[in-house]
Amino acid sequence: MTHRKSGTSAAPRLRCLIVATAALGLSGCQTVSGVLDGQRGDYRNTGRLPPLEVPPDLARPTTDNRFNVPEVGGAASATFSEFDRARKGKPAAGATGVLPEVDKARLERSGNERWLVVQGPPDKVWPLVREFWLESGFLLAVETPEAGVIETDWNESRPRVQEGGIRGLFDRLLTTVRSTSTRDRFRTRLERGADGSTEIYVSHRGLEEVQVGTNSSEFRWQPRPSDPDLEGEMLRRIMVRFGTPEAVAKANLAKTQGPAPARAQIVKAGDGMASLDVADDFDRAWRRVGLALDRVGFTVEDRDRSKGLYFVRYADTDAAPQKPGYLSRLAFWRGDETPVRKAEQFQIVVAGGETGTTRVRVLNREGAADRSETAQRILTVLLEQLR
Repeated sequence: MTHRKSGTSAAPRLRCLIVATAALGLSGCQTVSGVLDGQRGDYRNTGRLPPLEVPPDLARPTTDNRFNVPEVGGAASATFSEFDRARKGKPAAGATGVLPEVDKARLERSGNERWLVVQGPPDKVWPLVREFWLESGFLLAVETPEAGVIETDWNESRPRVQEGGIRGLFDRLLTTVRSTSTRDRFRTRLERGADGSTEIYVSHRGLEEVQVGTNSSEFRWQPRPSDPDLEGEMLRRIMVRFGTPEAVAKANLAKTQGPAPARAQIVKAGDGMASLDVADDFDRAWRRVGLALDRVGFTVEDRDRSKGLYFVRYADTDAAPQKPGYLSRLAFWRGDETPVRKAEQFQIVVAGGETGTTRVRVLNREGAADRSETAQRILTVLLEQLR
C-alpha cells in the first residue's frame, strides 16, 4: 500500500513539472526567435545622457564652419538650389581619382552577348575590376593580368525556405533542413578596345546540388546552365562601380535585354566540312567566341589571336559509349560502371572574311579538318551561344 500511494502522489507532481516547462518554453519563444532573426534591442525607452565633459588636462576641440552653407549674393540666407547654382567649378565624378567619370562606361550588345566598354587602358581598369569582386565577397581563384583574366572561386548559396511556427523555428536552428544549394563562378575577361578603351566580358558557370536516387541520403554536384541575366546583373554592378548612377546603369541594362536577331548559322561545304558563319567582323567575333568558350566550360589551354586559333580541350559526354573489347568483358570484377570519357584537344579557328562576316571551324589536334560527330556538336554548342 505504501508503494502504491507514493506512485499516486508523484503523478500530480510530474504533471505540474510538464506544465511549468511548457509555460517557460512559450515565454522564451519570442526571445529565441529574436536572437535567431538577428533582431536588436529596443532602444525606444532609453533616456538622454548628459554631454561628455572634457578632462581638465585636455584642450576642448575647436569648431569650424566647414559644414555651413556660405552666403550667396550677400544674402543672409539662401536656399540649397540658389547655393547650388552659384557654385563654380563643381568637380565631376571621379575628379579625385577614386572613381572614373560617369560617362566613361556603357553597355553594348551583339546577339546574346553583352559586355561593358570602359574608357581607359586595361592596366588602369584591372585594379577596379579586381576590387569589385573582392568587395562583392568572392575569392579569386585565377588572376592573370597579362591575359586579362580574373576568375572567382565557387561561391555557394543556400537559400532557406522561410516558414513560421514550429517548423520555421527548427529551420532556423538547423540550417541544413529544407534548403537547396547552388554554386556560382564568374570569369572576367578584359580586352583592349578601340580609342584607348577596355572591354569587360563576364561569363557565368553554375552548379546545383541534386539528390542521387529517390530514397538516398547522398547528394552530388552537377552543372546547371549559365544564367545570362546574372551575367548582365554583374555587368551592371561593375558599371556602378565605375561611377555610373544606379538609375542610369539599370536603364542601360534594360536596353540590352529582349530577343535579338540571329547572327550566326551553320553551313556545310561541298566536301561535307561544316562551319559556323557569324555576322561580325574578326575582332568582334574573336571576343564573342572566347566568351562562348568560357561560358560553356571549355578548357582553353592557349590562344593565338594573330592566327585566330583557340586551343581547347573538350570531353564529349553525349557521344555513344565505346563497346568494350574481349579482354575487358572478361574482367567481371570491374562491374558495369560507365568509363569516364577522356577530354580531347581541338583547335577552334576564327577567320574573318571580306564582307564583314567571320567563319568558325573546328580542327583536330594536328590542325586538320575534323568531320567527326564531336566536331559537329562543338559547332552546335557555339551556335547556341553566338546566335
